[in-house]
Formats: sequence, C-alpha cells, structure tokens
Amino acid sequence: MSDLPDDLGIPMKPARPAGQQASVAPLSRNPAPVPPRTPEAARQGGEATRPSETPRRPPEPAVTPAPAAGGLRRSETDVRTLIVGREISLSGEINSCNKLVVEGSVEANLQNCRDVDISETGLFKGSASIDEAEVRGRFEGNLTVRKRLLIRSTGKVTGTIRYGQIEIECGGQISGDIQAQGHEDLIAAVPAAE
Repeated sequence: MSDLPDDLGIPMKPARPAGQQASVAPLSRNPAPVPPRTPEAARQGGEATRPSETPRRPPEPAVTPAPAAGGLRRSETDVRTLIVGREISLSGEINSCNKLVVEGSVEANLQNCRDVDISETGLFKGSASIDEAEVRGRFEGNLTVRKRLLIRSTGKVTGTIRYGQIEIECGGQISGDIQAQGHEDLIAAVPAAE
C-alpha cells in the first residue's frame, strides 16, 4: 500500500505503470499453471503456445441439506389432495384422499375422505361420508358429515343429509331429508373402513 492518502485519508494502492495489464486471479480456484518459456519462444519474442487446455466446467450448483423432518415438509393433507378442475368431469369411486376440491363435475361414491370443498362452479352428485364439508357450489345425493357442514351463500345442498354441526350463510340453501346427529350416531351410521 502506498503511504499517500486519498481525499478521505485512506491509504491507496499505487497505480500500475501504463501498458501493464492487471492480473486477476479467481478467488475460489488456483490459477492455471503457466508453462515455462522455452528458449525458442524467447528468441521469437512471443510466448510459447500452450498445450490445449481442458475446457472448464461450470461450477456445480450448491447442494442444500435436506430439511429436518419437522421443517419444511409438506403436510399430509397437501400430499393427498384431489383437485377436479373447472370443465373436468369425473365419475366413479374415490377412496382414501384427505381432501377433495371440486371445481368441475364429480359423480362418485366418496369414502375415507376427511374434507370436501365444492367451489362455486363445482357440482358433486352421489354419496359422501366425510369429516368436514364446505359447499359454495352444489351437492346432490347422500351426504354424511361427521363434524361440520358449512354451506356458503352460493351453496345448495339437496338429498339425504346427516351432520354433526351445520352453518348456513345467508343465501345458502338446503333441502331434503335433513337430520342433526350426535357424534356417536354418525360413527354407528358409517361402516368401518376395511
């Protein structure tokens, strides 16, 4: 470092002489070895030709450690979610999903599912035995909700409905054979999963 300070009083590095190139070495790698000059190259005034260098590989991406078991792991509900999108029709049996999201049309027998969410554009026809349901679209058929049935203002539920608790927003509709049942009655009404 030079002893001459700049305007702020910080010592500065001396400037390099004109015509001299700056030498910059990568921080994370050792510089490539320079082959010694041969007497022929010195006589010709040039630098000896270097043997063909191997092409440099791009740096490998950093590997991040896997998160701990309780860390950023996706929840079980996210893993077992079935989404039936708009303008999609699905019919058949649906078993063992944690959550069913209906944006299109589903005609099915639904078993071993915890949650059902029927959007404004969604239609579910058939039977369902679940823990909780939120209906913003339409449900037609046999519905057994062991815990809470929530019918939003745009929702319409018709058929045979059994529920533990119910909440209906202003504008929501429900019709058919409707009964509130205690938790014990709902468990007895639902056959055991095999």
